[in-house]
Amino acid sequence: MRHTLAEPYGITSSLPCFQGRGWGWGPFPMKHNLLLLFCLAGLLMQCKDPGRDLNTNISTVTTFFAPNDNQAVKLQPATPAAVVFEWDQARAEDGTLVLYELAFDKESGDFSKPIYKLTSDQNGVQNKATVTHAILNKIAALAGIGSLGTGKLKWTVNASRGINVKPAGQSRLLQVERPAGFAEIPAEVYLTGDATEGGTDLAKAIKLKAVRPGEFEVYTSLKAGSYQFVDRTTGTAKTYNVTGTNIGENGTTTVTGATKTYRISLDFNNAAARLTEIKSLGLWYGADNAVRFPLTYTGNGTWTLSNTKIDFVPVSYGREERYKFRLTTVGADGKDAFEWLGSSNSDNSRPDANTAAAYYNLFSIPQSQWDYSYKFNSAVDGKNVDLLVSLAPTSTYFHRVTVK
Repeated sequence: MRHTLAEPYGITSSLPCFQGRGWGWGPFPMKHNLLLLFCLAGLLMQCKDPGRDLNTNISTVTTFFAPNDNQAVKLQPATPAAVVFEWDQARAEDGTLVLYELAFDKESGDFSKPIYKLTSDQNGVQNKATVTHAILNKIAALAGIGSLGTGKLKWTVNASRGINVKPAGQSRLLQVERPAGFAEIPAEVYLTGDATEGGTDLAKAIKLKAVRPGEFEVYTSLKAGSYQFVDRTTGTAKTYNVTGTNIGENGTTTVTGATKTYRISLDFNNAAARLTEIKSLGLWYGADNAVRFPLTYTGNGTWTLSNTKIDFVPVSYGREERYKFRLTTVGADGKDAFEWLGSSNSDNSRPDANTAAAYYNLFSIPQSQWDYSYKFNSAVDGKNVDLLVSLAPTSTYFHRVTVK
């Protein structure tokens, strides 16, 4: 039967309804439709998954193992020395990982506004933190401990699981003695003096490369004479000198003996200096697992190899063309030490005329026979080339290969 407006239901609808034994489309009384909608809503509410509450409950760190309370440390930021902070583990109720954060404050602080925080080893997973003397020296400066001064740092540990952070129920003190440092760090640094490649003319002073805030380096040669560093080449400049592994103010540094090539590294954050003698730079062949050609230092932080034949190495899979560069330096023990310069990519394709110049940029890389190597252009095989390696401070470190 078809309902009409004259019938007591009053309103018709075209929602699905039972027709005989199945579903169908057609007019049906509105009150029946409303009943059907309520039923469907009830079913949906019953099917809804309420989810599971996230359990972020953790215990606090209750025991510190190292360093001992009031332990004294004489900071040597120019060295790899470090202090290991270690504590017992906190526990998460749901059995998941707890992350840790080491917090520092002034001796009188309460950690409401810590002066420095860092994650524990392995990105916060380990219940210990290895903190270098260089970092501790920065923290000591933030705590108001002056250059050559002695003072105490308060430290504690925060454990966290999600948004739940639990400070440890205790803290300890670490007594530190700072080396010489600078209240004002120069924005720019130049090398000048009769021992340098630029001589005493300030207009020809060699600008050091800023590698990090407050840290500078330059690859250059020094001959017998004296040198100093300045923070500008016009007006009244502040001057700095190097004594051993420390940066001092005013004065000059004396050089004796034969001309040598160095990497000079200055860290004004920690008043630390390091001169690394460079004995040689060589073209490393991956297939040889050795340096095939030494390059010659030609000044201004550059090394060259001139008109030299490059032969790819025949191997079972074709002709091997991978290469990088090895620096041989004088280590702290006086013996040869090696550093590697190569690609930022662990693997590369052969370059061509359309390859971007950035392909040839040089980066410090880990030791490996094959990884982070460049590949020569196919046109290089069997040809003479000029090769230039530039560690000049005025640009990104790079190398260039020119087929003759």
